[in-house]
Amino acid sequence: MAGNNSAEIRVAGTGKLFVAKAGSPLPTFTADGAGDWPSATWTNLGYTTGDGVTFSKKDKLEPIDTWQSVSPVHFIYSSRDLSLKFSLLQFNEDTLPFFMGGGQVEPESATSTDTYKYEIAERPYADARALGLEFTDVKVGGVAVTYRFVIPRGQVTASDDIKLARKAASTLGVTFTAMSNGDGAPLATFLMKDGQYGTASA
Repeated sequence: MAGNNSAEIRVAGTGKLFVAKAGSPLPTFTADGAGDWPSATWTNLGYTTGDGVTFSKKDKLEPIDTWQSVSPVHFIYSSRDLSLKFSLLQFNEDTLPFFMGGGQVEPESATSTDTYKYEIAERPYADARALGLEFTDVKVGGVAVTYRFVIPRGQVTASDDIKLARKAASTLGVTFTAMSNGDGAPLATFLMKDGQYGTASA
């Protein structure tokens, strides 16, 4: 609703990130929320750094110039870049291949215990996945609002350096970029459990 309304201010107090096979169905809001992100489909990527997630949408427009005007008379959309940037704190069989661009962690040998290997491919391969983001903001009075953002098809397009140091936790920093999911299909979807969106029509 237009105008000053502090109830519409959102702070991403706590959040989660999930990954699944590309094209996986969107999560649904249920009464208790326990099965909203079914573990058979979605994998929770665990702890992230306190910086949270940076959401970026960049549209590139090409101007149409004319002889008769010093200003553009029209713009053509040439590209859209939609991405999420975040840093994972946990190292495991889900996060390491996600960061590295595919593959899997395997036991190193049958004779050793708790020994595993991950082999980095000689060349990069496509590793399309679905990515889900959820954050909750608890308002005054204990009323919670939940936002979800799902990219049905995308992949990691940039990986930060992994710093190994004594005074800081190592992180797996990535940029995940949305890819086209076919003609007419949305690039991404917002799902909101937030009563403020219904106040205008109430």
